[in-house]
Amino acid sequence: MPSYRQTLAMRQKVRTTRRLGPALATLCLASGVAALLPASASASAATEPDGGRVGDHGYTAQIRRTEFGIPHVLAHDYGGLGYGYGYAFAQDNLCQLADQVLTLRGERSRYLGPAETTAEGTPNLASDTYHQGLRQAGTVRRLLDRPAPLGPTPELRRMVEGYAAGYNRYLRDTGTAQLPDPTCKGKPWVGPISAMDIWNLVYEVDGAAGAAAFQQAIATATPPTVGKSTKPLRAPTAARGTTAGGPAPASAKPSTSPSNGAGPRRGELGSNGWALGRDATRGRDGMLLANPHLSWIGGDRFYQVQLTIPGVIDVAGAGIYGTPLVEIGHTRTLAWTHTTSYADHSSLYRLTLAPGDPTSYLVDGKAVPMARRTVPVTVRGADGKLSTVSATLYTSRYGPVLADGWTRTEAYALRDANADNLRSMNEWLAIGRATSVAELTQAHQTYQGIPWTYTIATDSNGTAYFNDSSAVPHVTDDQLERCSLPGADEDLPGVLDGSTSACDWGSDPDAAVPGVFGPGHQPRLTRTDYVANSNNDSALTNPEAPLTGYPRMYHAGGPIGPRAQLGLQMIAGRRDGSDGLGAPGFTLPTLQASMLGNRNHTAELGRDDAVAMCRAHPVLTATDGTEVDVRAACDVLAAWDMRDDPDSRGAVLWKAFRTRVGGPYPWWRVAYDPAQPLTTPRGLNGDEPRVRGALADAVRQLAAGKLPLDAPIGALQRWAGIPLPGCSGGEGCFNVVNATPTAGSGGATRPSSPDDHASGSSFIMATELTPQGPRTRTILTYGQSANPASPHYTDQTVLFSQKRWVTERFTEAEIAADPRLRTTVLRG
Repeated sequence: MPSYRQTLAMRQKVRTTRRLGPALATLCLASGVAALLPASASASAATEPDGGRVGDHGYTAQIRRTEFGIPHVLAHDYGGLGYGYGYAFAQDNLCQLADQVLTLRGERSRYLGPAETTAEGTPNLASDTYHQGLRQAGTVRRLLDRPAPLGPTPELRRMVEGYAAGYNRYLRDTGTAQLPDPTCKGKPWVGPISAMDIWNLVYEVDGAAGAAAFQQAIATATPPTVGKSTKPLRAPTAARGTTAGGPAPASAKPSTSPSNGAGPRRGELGSNGWALGRDATRGRDGMLLANPHLSWIGGDRFYQVQLTIPGVIDVAGAGIYGTPLVEIGHTRTLAWTHTTSYADHSSLYRLTLAPGDPTSYLVDGKAVPMARRTVPVTVRGADGKLSTVSATLYTSRYGPVLADGWTRTEAYALRDANADNLRSMNEWLAIGRATSVAELTQAHQTYQGIPWTYTIATDSNGTAYFNDSSAVPHVTDDQLERCSLPGADEDLPGVLDGSTSACDWGSDPDAAVPGVFGPGHQPRLTRTDYVANSNNDSALTNPEAPLTGYPRMYHAGGPIGPRAQLGLQMIAGRRDGSDGLGAPGFTLPTLQASMLGNRNHTAELGRDDAVAMCRAHPVLTATDGTEVDVRAACDVLAAWDMRDDPDSRGAVLWKAFRTRVGGPYPWWRVAYDPAQPLTTPRGLNGDEPRVRGALADAVRQLAAGKLPLDAPIGALQRWAGIPLPGCSGGEGCFNVVNATPTAGSGGATRPSSPDDHASGSSFIMATELTPQGPRTRTILTYGQSANPASPHYTDQTVLFSQKRWVTERFTEAEIAADPRLRTTVLRG
């Protein structure tokens, strides 16, 4: 099968040159690229699904690929920059984006049948109903009609149009029947995309912690009828506490976290982010560690890229698939990352239904009818014939009504703080042009578009900065006291009383849109030592300067998880030199070593106690009463290095044990103490019978699975056969990885089987902003391509497994010096 370079060469659509130097690149841009472009690259256009035309419009760009296929896109305007980016991305991941577009158009049932599911697990029919409903409502188009800063800036519009045109150019040059990815080669659902498809994708990303996560519950909501049983309330399945180190408590309400919808699941919306200031680094400059955790399968993957318009923008890093920008990265003098905010970004409202009418609800004593929208979906039957299935979507004044909990007396509706957010890309484009923390802060205040993450940043002056500028519902502390319904978790504000307007969201005068808190209420911290977050409450961004006094919506309280504890302890150990990595203070190598140290914090807190327990009780009783000899397990745990390197023996046994230890009993010997948040709880309680039973159960589980007690963790979690390091945040791993033994065996567009799963560390970036420019090391753990036939499908997975990094090439001289450099010149 020809590679994309061979395909392009055969078609003579582009000119490939080797080692294009910076002088030639500058000349190419200054002359409009005309002197270097073949006459065969003429402009053409394709019809968009909404009737518009998307063509090449004279776009010009260069795509310079360095080792591991990393593209450096060079253009002289924003349209060309998007064009080059869209073309490069399509070369690596056209099938993945085509699959996402199929979803966003609500056409999965038409081509794939209604019973299959999206990569996120939503049945096709429910997904199609949800997305067709959005299209009918014209939500995204209305947001596009707004002027900046609420609507897209002209520069961003040109980038998105160029991105779609670049994707279409690659598809046209290559042909569907000749695509190198077997996932969609020759498939009838693959075709040109439009700028609107990209805007719909952006809207989906922005709503990942809100409505986009409830697609099935929205699409299948129907009022109860006589004789019909109502669907019970669903308890939370993956709330904020999951990423912070343990399962969130259940409560009798629909979860404000996704249970089966599209978009990143909250259990996977994790990350680590450190911004190190001049007082924490040996070079007295700024350093940043970016370590987002997302799914490795589906559209939540990152793509690494550098985007350059000389004198205008020069930014390197990574962006979510299908978005035309860098969302985590650095410029020459600024670096930033994001971690999932611990705040809620939507609210559930319980509706009190009007007597005798389950489609009307009471507000201030008056009945309000739900709005209805009939949504037809084209469905392919088992015989291949097409038919139409219609569903009715119900909406309240707060937002869509959910299937869960809809009885004859009450229902639940979701209000999403990002329901009107298409501003995010404005902000990320502005950050990509920023040169300092001050300019990044100005971007926050101007656009207020970051949807559901914290921002952690540093600059070359050694300033460390943290901000929760995400869209958080304006629910005051007083409203939480008055409006939170009985049974709602007091630490996880969620269900509000929808029967009174007194529980409506408020507004701030400095907020960009009504209903959310403005910048004046947002937690922020500027330091010269460090700020850090591992999806813990923002209060402990830096324990020496706790963030307090902010609205309760920003603070959940309670203990932070073992991953966040470990991250803060790692920083403290590096600052005083007690971590064994040499003299105090961070350097780029010690930052890299800290990231991939693969320490297991719960083991550090309790392994010795577990060994003492089984030494004292060599035969333990399992939960079913079976007596189990645990002496061999004791020896394995005693010999374990308490790390989760791929070859660490004992990590598998600890995982099986640790996942069974929990619940409302004293399994820690020292309980959590709010006055000692970083050192409590600790010490495994080996006197507790259920702790002993958990170890017996773990030994039996491994035996049943025919796994040796000392099996290395790399035998249990793999990507395309490559052993992976790491473990879950709940186990206490900073380098979070969760994968099945067969994950990645069939590509990354969709799971190859129901058991196929991988998530965790994705784009890892360690950056030092020196006076001479940025020094950056990266690992894109799953490589640049979701195509299993691509050489860039697992090339960086091998690096990740071996703790090796890519040295980023940022300057023109660094790019030109790569002996593997290949340059593609494009012109419409």
